[in-house]
Amino acid sequence: MVDVSGKLPSVRTALARAVLRMQPATHQAAVAGTGPKGEVLATARIAGVQAAKRTPEAIPMCHPIALSSVEITFDTGLPPDAQGRKGIAVLAAVKCTGATGVEMEALHAATVAALTVYDMVKALEKGIEIESIMLLEKTGGKGGDYHADVQRA
Repeated sequence: MVDVSGKLPSVRTALARAVLRMQPATHQAAVAGTGPKGEVLATARIAGVQAAKRTPEAIPMCHPIALSSVEITFDTGLPPDAQGRKGIAVLAAVKCTGATGVEMEALHAATVAALTVYDMVKALEKGIEIESIMLLEKTGGKGGDYHADVQRA
Protein backbone atom coordinates (compact mmCIF):
# COMPACT_ATOMS: atom_id res chain seq x y z
CA MET A 1 0.00 0.00 0.00
CA VAL A 2 1.04 3.59 -0.51
CA ASP A 3 2.28 5.32 2.67
CA VAL A 4 -0.22 8.09 3.50
CA SER A 5 1.10 8.79 7.01
CA GLY A 6 2.55 12.15 5.89
CA LYS A 7 -0.74 13.43 4.50
CA LEU A 8 -2.95 15.72 6.54
CA PRO A 9 -6.49 14.50 7.13
CA SER A 10 -9.13 16.40 5.18
CA VAL A 11 -12.78 15.95 4.28
CA ARG A 12 -13.00 13.78 1.19
CA THR A 13 -16.02 12.82 -0.86
CA ALA A 14 -16.69 10.72 -3.94
CA LEU A 15 -19.73 10.04 -6.09
CA ALA A 16 -19.85 7.03 -8.39
CA ARG A 17 -22.51 5.69 -10.74
CA ALA A 18 -23.42 2.36 -12.27
CA VAL A 19 -26.16 2.12 -14.92
CA LEU A 20 -28.25 -0.98 -15.57
CA ARG A 21 -30.43 -1.59 -18.65
CA MET A 22 -33.32 -4.04 -18.68
CA GLN A 23 -36.66 -4.81 -20.30
CA PRO A 24 -39.60 -2.64 -19.17
CA ALA A 25 -41.31 -5.48 -17.25
CA THR A 26 -38.13 -6.22 -15.31
CA HIS A 27 -37.66 -2.51 -14.60
CA GLN A 28 -41.23 -2.26 -13.33
CA ALA A 29 -40.72 -5.21 -10.94
CA ALA A 30 -37.43 -3.78 -9.67
CA VAL A 31 -38.89 -0.34 -9.01
CA ALA A 32 -42.09 -1.72 -7.45
CA GLY A 33 -40.13 -4.09 -5.21
CA THR A 34 -41.98 -7.10 -6.57
CA GLY A 35 -39.00 -9.08 -7.82
CA PRO A 36 -38.91 -12.82 -7.11
CA LYS A 37 -36.46 -12.28 -4.25
CA GLY A 38 -38.28 -9.31 -2.67
CA GLU A 39 -37.44 -5.62 -2.30
CA VAL A 40 -34.90 -5.05 -5.06
CA LEU A 41 -33.73 -1.49 -4.43
CA ALA A 42 -33.81 -1.75 -0.62
CA THR A 43 -31.63 -4.85 -0.77
CA ALA A 44 -29.26 -3.23 -3.27
CA ARG A 45 -28.98 -0.16 -1.01
CA ILE A 46 -27.87 -2.31 1.93
CA ALA A 47 -25.43 -4.23 -0.28
CA GLY A 48 -23.90 -0.97 -1.51
CA VAL A 49 -23.34 0.32 2.02
CA GLN A 50 -21.79 -2.98 3.07
CA ALA A 51 -19.54 -2.94 0.00
CA ALA A 52 -18.23 0.56 0.74
CA LYS A 53 -17.30 -0.51 4.25
CA ARG A 54 -15.53 -3.65 3.00
CA THR A 55 -13.62 -2.22 0.04
CA PRO A 56 -10.14 -3.06 1.44
CA GLU A 57 -11.18 -6.71 1.69
CA ALA A 58 -11.99 -6.83 -2.03
CA ILE A 59 -9.34 -4.52 -3.49
CA PRO A 60 -5.88 -5.41 -2.15
CA MET A 61 -4.10 -2.03 -2.07
CA CYS A 62 -6.96 0.01 -0.59
CA HIS A 63 -6.50 1.44 2.88
CA PRO A 64 -9.06 0.71 5.60
CA ILE A 65 -10.88 4.01 6.04
CA ALA A 66 -13.26 5.17 8.75
CA LEU A 67 -16.18 6.28 6.59
CA SER A 68 -18.34 9.17 7.80
CA SER A 69 -21.26 8.39 5.50
CA VAL A 70 -22.38 6.19 2.63
CA GLU A 71 -25.55 6.97 0.70
CA ILE A 72 -26.93 4.78 -2.06
CA THR A 73 -29.69 6.28 -4.22
CA PHE A 74 -31.35 5.25 -7.46
CA ASP A 75 -32.53 7.15 -10.51
CA THR A 76 -35.22 4.90 -11.99
CA GLY A 77 -36.42 7.38 -14.60
CA LEU A 78 -33.68 7.10 -17.21
CA PRO A 79 -34.97 7.36 -20.77
CA PRO A 80 -35.14 4.10 -22.73
CA ASP A 81 -32.12 3.20 -24.86
CA ALA A 82 -32.22 2.42 -28.60
CA GLN A 83 -33.47 -1.13 -27.86
CA GLY A 84 -36.31 0.15 -25.65
CA ARG A 85 -34.65 -1.04 -22.44
CA LYS A 86 -35.31 1.05 -19.36
CA GLY A 87 -32.53 2.09 -17.02
CA ILE A 88 -31.69 2.36 -13.38
CA ALA A 89 -28.73 4.46 -12.28
CA VAL A 90 -27.16 3.51 -8.95
CA LEU A 91 -25.48 6.49 -7.27
CA ALA A 92 -23.05 5.92 -4.41
CA ALA A 93 -21.93 8.94 -2.36
CA VAL A 94 -19.18 8.34 0.19
CA LYS A 95 -17.57 10.73 2.68
CA CYS A 96 -14.74 10.58 5.21
CA THR A 97 -12.22 12.73 7.01
CA GLY A 98 -8.89 11.10 6.40
CA ALA A 99 -5.52 10.97 4.69
CA THR A 100 -6.69 9.19 1.54
CA GLY A 101 -9.68 9.43 -0.78
CA VAL A 102 -12.87 7.42 -1.00
CA GLU A 103 -13.15 6.96 -4.77
CA MET A 104 -12.69 3.19 -4.61
CA GLU A 105 -15.29 2.90 -1.84
CA ALA A 106 -17.83 4.78 -3.97
CA LEU A 107 -17.03 2.74 -7.09
CA HIS A 108 -17.17 -0.54 -5.15
CA ALA A 109 -20.49 0.45 -3.56
CA ALA A 110 -22.08 1.37 -6.91
CA THR A 111 -20.81 -1.84 -8.51
CA VAL A 112 -22.03 -4.17 -5.78
CA ALA A 113 -25.40 -2.40 -5.59
CA ALA A 114 -25.79 -2.84 -9.38
CA LEU A 115 -24.83 -6.51 -9.14
CA THR A 116 -27.39 -6.92 -6.38
CA VAL A 117 -30.12 -5.42 -8.58
CA TYR A 118 -29.16 -7.99 -11.22
CA ASP A 119 -29.23 -10.82 -8.68
CA MET A 120 -32.62 -9.78 -7.34
CA VAL A 121 -34.33 -9.86 -10.77
CA LYS A 122 -32.26 -12.35 -12.77
CA ALA A 123 -35.12 -14.87 -12.61
CA LEU A 124 -37.14 -12.40 -14.73
CA GLU A 125 -34.41 -11.59 -17.24
CA LYS A 126 -30.87 -12.79 -17.85
CA GLY A 127 -29.99 -10.10 -20.41
CA ILE A 128 -29.72 -7.21 -17.96
CA GLU A 129 -26.68 -5.12 -18.79
CA ILE A 130 -24.54 -3.09 -16.43
CA GLU A 131 -23.44 -0.66 -19.11
CA SER A 132 -21.22 1.74 -17.22
CA ILE A 133 -19.52 2.20 -13.89
CA MET A 134 -17.70 5.47 -13.34
CA LEU A 135 -16.51 8.08 -10.90
CA LEU A 136 -18.64 11.21 -11.33
CA GLU A 137 -16.83 13.41 -8.83
CA LYS A 138 -14.41 13.57 -5.93
CA THR A 139 -13.43 16.35 -3.58
CA GLY A 140 -10.64 16.92 -1.10
CA GLY A 141 -7.07 15.82 -0.80
CA LYS A 142 -3.83 16.88 -2.42
CA GLY A 143 -5.09 15.97 -5.91
CA GLY A 144 -7.95 18.45 -5.64
CA ASP A 145 -11.43 18.12 -6.99
CA TYR A 146 -12.57 16.12 -10.01
CA HIS A 147 -15.87 16.34 -11.87
CA ALA A 148 -16.54 14.02 -14.82
CA ASP A 149 -17.59 15.71 -18.02
CA VAL A 150 -20.85 13.73 -18.31
CA GLN A 151 -24.44 13.99 -17.21
CA ARG A 152 -25.26 12.25 -13.93
CA ALA A 153 -27.72 9.83 -15.48
